[in-house]
Amino acid sequence: MIRRPSVSQELDDYWVADLLTLGFCREFERTVYRAVQRLAPAHVLRLDESGPYIRRYWRLEIVEPVHFRDRATYTERFRSLLALAIADRMPPGKVGISMSGGLDSTTLAACAVGVAGSPSRVVGDSIYSEEFAHLKEDYFASLAARHLGIKLRLRRWDTADHDSDWRSHGMRPAEPSVGMFDARYRRQMISEQAGEASVWFDGEGPDNALVLERNAYLSWLLGRRAWGRLGVALFQYIRVKGLRGWRQTVRRHAGRRHAGPQPAEQPVPPLPRWLNRDFADHHHLAERVRALGEGGDTSHPWHPTAIASLTGPIWQSHFADFDFDETLGSAVWRHPYLDIRVLEYMLSVPPIPWAWKKQLVREAMRGRMPDELLQREKTPMPEEDIIPILSSIRCTSEFMANGQLEKYVDVRQISANSVQEFMVWPALSVFALDHWLTLDLN
Repeated sequence: MIRRPSVSQELDDYWVADLLTLGFCREFERTVYRAVQRLAPAHVLRLDESGPYIRRYWRLEIVEPVHFRDRATYTERFRSLLALAIADRMPPGKVGISMSGGLDSTTLAACAVGVAGSPSRVVGDSIYSEEFAHLKEDYFASLAARHLGIKLRLRRWDTADHDSDWRSHGMRPAEPSVGMFDARYRRQMISEQAGEASVWFDGEGPDNALVLERNAYLSWLLGRRAWGRLGVALFQYIRVKGLRGWRQTVRRHAGRRHAGPQPAEQPVPPLPRWLNRDFADHHHLAERVRALGEGGDTSHPWHPTAIASLTGPIWQSHFADFDFDETLGSAVWRHPYLDIRVLEYMLSVPPIPWAWKKQLVREAMRGRMPDELLQREKTPMPEEDIIPILSSIRCTSEFMANGQLEKYVDVRQISANSVQEFMVWPALSVFALDHWLTLDLN
């Protein structure tokens, strides 16, 4: 479309602004080009004599929580729905699992073995870092693989392995993407994965759907005067949190008293210092950040955070990364947890107790995975740990797009500021945009 002479290649300033402040666009329909729009998810476009017509055919609607008399029914239902989702995506031969040492991907592997009927049809691929050895991703992924009897490839990656020649590869995705920085590494990985299995599963989903929204859920029950459900929820919360959890709560509140009063709401992050001030003021970007946030729907009465996280446009960026990977090799990616049946079920179980540290998944895997893994706390990589990557990019890069980039970014601020002052992903997006513009100019 953009290659047609009649279509303007002028960039959409709001799309670019969102990339540089958030890492992805806050609106579904916008693209990097002002004259080109994308069809939003769950919409259909019809063309007839009267012109184009767009309508929405589906939306994520979770009205009432599901309640079962028998506690075991919750986990049996979860396992059966996940098995159906896996079976629908299972290739004739082997299937691959992108395995961390966390709960979600290892659960996916366990259920895939059950659906496949043999551990020989399931292979795992796990990325770990010696720089972040405290996360023990390789240990827990290996623990799960041995328990399941599946083949696992451990793939070491550290910031020292960053591709310093990333600009020289000449690959240009449809829109600017930070995936360019490790495209050579990803091409090698996807090629090796394709040699093991034609289809690979990604484990995203439970972290978004199983969010413990205690206050929203209890307030909703209180507003409906559902006294029985409210009493059960309070009892279950006390029980599932346990003595250890309550001790942590007491220590946390004691620390807050010593630290003084805390802000009532999470403050809106400031615009990056290196954003061109005239550009930011002209497009009222500070107001845009406050008004749109990350673009999700926060109106749900008892699951606002979960629904917002699953209805935001970040998923377009997430899936675009997988689309880019598929251009680098012959393997394809599938997402069983985002199957509508599985996703709606995870959102429909009562947040108390099932969203407490993803209790639904942990209990569903009891006896099917090692206890050590099931008891492991979630250990995400802190964003500041990614700073060495940004530092290596800055050391090996010069800005090439000249006036086009300077419309959006004060490059003098980039060179003057220390790396530690950057918001990491938006800062990486500056280099991605510069590289993309440079290829466009050529």
